[in-house]
Amino acid sequence: MSQMTCKSLAIITLAGVIIQMIGLSLFVWGFFPVKPALTGVSGPESYRAPAFDSDENYGNISLPPHQLRSLYQDLSGIPPSFDRLILLVIDGLPAEFVLGKDGNPPRKAFMEAMPYTQSLLANGMAIGYHAKAAPPTVTMPRLKAMVSGAIGGFLDVAFNFNTQAMADDNLLGQFSSIGWKMVMHGDDTWLKLFPGLFTRHDGVSSFFVKDTIQVDQNVSRHLVDELSRDDWNLLILHYLGLDHVGHIGGRSSLLMAPKLAEMDEVVKMIHTSILTRENDQGWTLLVVVSDHGMTENGNHGGSSFEEADSLALFVGLRGHVSDYKSATQNTAQQVDIAPTLALLLGVPIPKNNVGILIAETFDQLKEDHQLRALELNSWQLFRLLDAQISCLSCANISLNDFSDGQPSVTTECNDSLEKMFCCLYMNAAVLHSTWKSKKVSQSSSWEDYNSTVIAYHKFLKTASEWLSSRATDKPVDLLAFGVTAMLLSCLVLLSLTLHMGREINLVEKLHHYHSNNDMQMCFLDEIFVLGVILILVISMASSSMVEEEHYIWHFMTSSLFLILLRKTVQLLPAQNSLSKGTKNFKFQMCSVFVLLISGRILRGCHQGGVNWTHLPDISKWLENSGGVHVKTVQLVSVKYQENAFARSSYGATISAQMIYAVLGSTAVGTAVLLPWFMPIQISKVGSSHDIYSSISVPSDVKDKSLLMALKDSLYVIGWAYIFCWCLLQLLLQQPINAMPILLLLVQILTSLLHFSYSGLHHKEWVEISALYFLGMAGHFALGNSNSLATIDVAGAFIGISSHSTLLSGILMSIITYASPLLVLFALVVYMSVKGCLVTQNVDSGHLLQTMLGLPCLVPLTLNSILLTAYTIVLLLMRNHLFVWSVFSPKYLYVCATSVCIYVGIFVVATTGTYTYLVLGKRKRMQVSIINDRR
Repeated sequence: MSQMTCKSLAIITLAGVIIQMIGLSLFVWGFFPVKPALTGVSGPESYRAPAFDSDENYGNISLPPHQLRSLYQDLSGIPPSFDRLILLVIDGLPAEFVLGKDGNPPRKAFMEAMPYTQSLLANGMAIGYHAKAAPPTVTMPRLKAMVSGAIGGFLDVAFNFNTQAMADDNLLGQFSSIGWKMVMHGDDTWLKLFPGLFTRHDGVSSFFVKDTIQVDQNVSRHLVDELSRDDWNLLILHYLGLDHVGHIGGRSSLLMAPKLAEMDEVVKMIHTSILTRENDQGWTLLVVVSDHGMTENGNHGGSSFEEADSLALFVGLRGHVSDYKSATQNTAQQVDIAPTLALLLGVPIPKNNVGILIAETFDQLKEDHQLRALELNSWQLFRLLDAQISCLSCANISLNDFSDGQPSVTTECNDSLEKMFCCLYMNAAVLHSTWKSKKVSQSSSWEDYNSTVIAYHKFLKTASEWLSSRATDKPVDLLAFGVTAMLLSCLVLLSLTLHMGREINLVEKLHHYHSNNDMQMCFLDEIFVLGVILILVISMASSSMVEEEHYIWHFMTSSLFLILLRKTVQLLPAQNSLSKGTKNFKFQMCSVFVLLISGRILRGCHQGGVNWTHLPDISKWLENSGGVHVKTVQLVSVKYQENAFARSSYGATISAQMIYAVLGSTAVGTAVLLPWFMPIQISKVGSSHDIYSSISVPSDVKDKSLLMALKDSLYVIGWAYIFCWCLLQLLLQQPINAMPILLLLVQILTSLLHFSYSGLHHKEWVEISALYFLGMAGHFALGNSNSLATIDVAGAFIGISSHSTLLSGILMSIITYASPLLVLFALVVYMSVKGCLVTQNVDSGHLLQTMLGLPCLVPLTLNSILLTAYTIVLLLMRNHLFVWSVFSPKYLYVCATSVCIYVGIFVVATTGTYTYLVLGKRKRMQVSIINDRR
């Protein structure tokens, strides 16, 4: 292959990255589901049976609210059970805190913290449900699920930070259409979802997670006044404090029990008010819900039981709950709340609902009203099925298909998908019709009623499960084009890396740098790196390996440095023949041992993954220990005090902003100004290192002054990046991560020393790969995983006085990808301490190409291989059981890692190019001045 110019290399690399970004965007757009939604809202047609010719059109009926309300009551056939609704949302409350788990009661401390709520359950005045929430378990999509009954798209986790108005049919829109007055106090997500819908409101931001007190007091201060009013029909109270307590200290936080007691007092106040004013204001239903649960560490976003275990507690149903067990050991889906509330309160079920009414909440109704509720739910789901299955038609099904006119619940429906749904629906409808006929003739029996209920539930369950699990039709052409683009980009970047590696090898051979002994031992580390890549690619197809990926990175990184240690020992005879050989050998040996020891400590800092997070680790020990020596470790962090940067502290916010400004200006100022002041001569900066200078340099740098000035500048700039980045992490990371940040810095320093003293015994791409592995191992050592639940939301709002999606998103990315970006910034130092071999009679741009080529290409290529491989895996696993709970969250991390690599390499390339251009310009100016003087 002919020698490639620096400009050509830059253009082709940039083209490869752009192609990869285009392919990635197309694949993400095509793969992740955008929930199919029926347009419009449910109206009077909801109370009529679906037209089997799929051509029903009742027109848009525009009536005044009070007339529409009366029409709904007449058509529904179910008397509204309640006149008003109080929806109490306790953000992040796991259902097991109130109802227990697996037949066992809640923890003693939690039961004692909520005596009134527990008494309601024990006395049969309330019934609770473990309402399973679908992933992603974050607030906005879960609120939408509760009020619409629809499961949102997976990418709603991203939209959670920039909520837009809800356009789909929902309960609040239905309530508004019949003239209900609505009031909301609490999480301002409701105001963003339903702008202009509330008569009164007082919203608070949900993202300042350090605030556990004021955020709830802002809600409770309105409580007495609102409960005494009669000018509202729906009162929404959304408390955020418990979720914030979880983010700060986890489930076992000392603040958890007091916060539960505070919520119990709220329940007591509301229920007491309902009982005392019931005759004056009509029947009021209190529903206590949570949007999601939380992990042991207090985070959420994934699909584990702890995160999906949300609460649905109905108080005041006037039913007959026999005992505590019947009131607490119930399960439902979170989307079941929407149809249940719609039918209890006398409005149509939202059009895109996939939930099933919660049967026990209708026990106070007569049998015919209960069957009517099941019928309305079935009609709504059948219409949704009809919209998503093009050939669904029951018009040609004869009643003779159902046991010769004597339908039975045992009728088999095992045909095609379309016929199965029609069969199940018609079976329930015929049984219902038969029951009504027998009731008129007073010959109906309990068995007939029970058979009808079972038939309806069978259809509802089958339809709901299919609608919930069904992904939208994925555009095959778009996915294929995206994968093809990523494959092409991967091949381009891989070819460029191989070209640069081959060119460097030719130069080394040309100058006979390697001895025969070197050549015999140089392949083990290279083969191992390639093996690691292969293992990573293969492991991506296993859901368990995806969940526990950190084990691979920790083991492979340690193994690679052991191989480098072995290689160092084998090269000892050759090094002893050189001056300073023994000293170099000692430095290399010590550096590897430091890397291995620090890596093992990092491995023990956090029990990552999913399955073994309960096991003890260093972070748990530090959190549980109250000793002064432990606090001393944590005091390394700038943000040790929990409330240091809370929103309520204006001075602390300004201090954090000043720290951002100082660190940012230091890093950028050093990179911009240093090249203009660095002496263009052999500098003492970095000269103590064993730097392997050029064998031959271009004519304009033949005195090596430009090369040395470039190396010295990059050395200082690189360390400025590293130290500013580490100080920034001490501000943003959890206090428990102060020690891991220090260990990461030690690893970076020792690895750079090792590679500096190793000279050219290791291939450059192997050394850069080792640094890349260090970055990924450090990523998991800081407590990250492939679950969305481990994202640290708390630090993303430090120093922000008002919510900003862009700024908080940037800070969240900085926290999550602290280690990979730290390694990428360290590549600037790496370029300054490594040798630079160039051939004679080449333009000066070749020097820049040789220095920047592999440090930029190797991370891009490694990331491209992993990204492309996992994209193909995700495509093959699109129908896997864990596609949305395991593989999709991992893919979001892969995409975010790619963006991280792009940003880091951009900084490295820009820094190197800018420094080289400035120093080159200064060199030419000096030469011009000298020539003029002559």
